[in-house]
Formats: sequence, structure tokens, C-alpha cells
Amino acid sequence: MRRRMRWWKVLGLAGLAGVAATGVVVARAERRRRAYTPEEIRARLRNRHAEATATGAVDSTPYSGPG
Repeated sequence: MRRRMRWWKVLGLAGLAGVAATGVVVARAERRRRAYTPEEIRARLRNRHAEATATGAVDSTPYSGPG
């Protein structure tokens, strides 16, 4: 009986460590994402759009809305 409780404690601690590690990864990615200035984001989006239109993956006609 005592041995079974020990395994549950080990599994619980491992789960807690996994949640903490996931939080660290998410926080680091969020920090990296927020480090961009609005101008950098616009430039990156324009570059991605230019690459997509060059390969023909995107229709370059302006969106005119529904209808």
C-alpha cells in the first residue's frame, strides 16, 4: 500500500513539473512575439504576402467584400 502511494506522488510531481515547463515555453514565446515593433510586423507581413503572390498561392486582387 505504501509503495503505491509513492508512485502516485512521483506521477503527481512529474505532472506538476511538466505544467511548469510548458508555462515557461509559452511565456518565452509570448515575450519573443511581443518584442516586434508594429513596423517590423508590417514589413514581415508584406514580405510574406510578396512571397505568396510570387508563388501564385494568393490572389492579389483587392477584396471587395461580400456580394
